[in-house]
Amino acid sequence: MPEPAAEIVKLYFDYKSPFAYLAKDPAFALHERYRVELRWIPFVLRLKAPGERSIYSDRKARYSYMDARRWANRRGGFKIKGPPKIYDSRPALIGGLFAQRCAASGMQVGDRDMFRAYTDEVYRRFFERTLEIDRAEEIAALIAELGGSAGEYEAYLGGAGEGDLAACLDEADADQVFGVPMFVLRGELFWGYDRMDFLEQRMGELGLGR
Repeated sequence: MPEPAAEIVKLYFDYKSPFAYLAKDPAFALHERYRVELRWIPFVLRLKAPGERSIYSDRKARYSYMDARRWANRRGGFKIKGPPKIYDSRPALIGGLFAQRCAASGMQVGDRDMFRAYTDEVYRRFFERTLEIDRAEEIAALIAELGGSAGEYEAYLGGAGEGDLAACLDEADADQVFGVPMFVLRGELFWGYDRMDFLEQRMGELGLGR
């Protein structure tokens, strides 16, 4: 008897979120234990720069990065450095949509599809401060390094990419998304890396376990 079709779970993400970075690997692994297919959807976090926030918001931001490093240390100590400025992540997010298109066409990077490889590298390099996600030329160079076409990315960025990203943001608005990582399962929202246990519990209750 064939296995039932996989349940679609949406995951809204932004490459400048340390907690979306923490959620990345566990999210990619969900299909190993559950009959789910993850749909990665870009979302642009709108952050205020230092000096535009209240003193309490500044304290919260510093604490958030400290907490993210605690989680990273528990997971094996990968680097999470606080970014030196507020980034417009659109070039990297449109790069993610481009990488999804490449993956859909069958492009692989070793044992990973193009989107997984691109996402792994963008998160790691951004939080190690070796990639500027707001600079299209650096995103193009990374795509070329992974075996994709920098020129095709640049054409997509200057063409359909903005419209595709806008459609993602409209969908996020319809889903009432306010932050990342945000998982959506049958219309139910699960916000944050530390809510993934609740997500998995819900998937179990729905009989989605393998």
